[in-house]
Amino acid sequence: MKAEKLRDLTDDELEEKLKQAKAELFNLRFQLATGQLDNPKRIKEVKKDIARIQTVRREREIEVSSL
Repeated sequence: MKAEKLRDLTDDELEEKLKQAKAELFNLRFQLATGQLDNPKRIKEVKKDIARIQTVRREREIEVSSL
């Protein structure tokens, strides 16, 4: 997901996206360990999505604290 789209989401929606992404990453890692993973690139994509979500959250924290 693009950072631009993430910035349009509310804080609650961002939290939900983060929970979903972390759950997906857990499932992907589990599939990797059991040899059932079809697309190993997906792990990297999900990690980047998590980082983007956390970056947007941090940007908002800094914005609020500077006001």
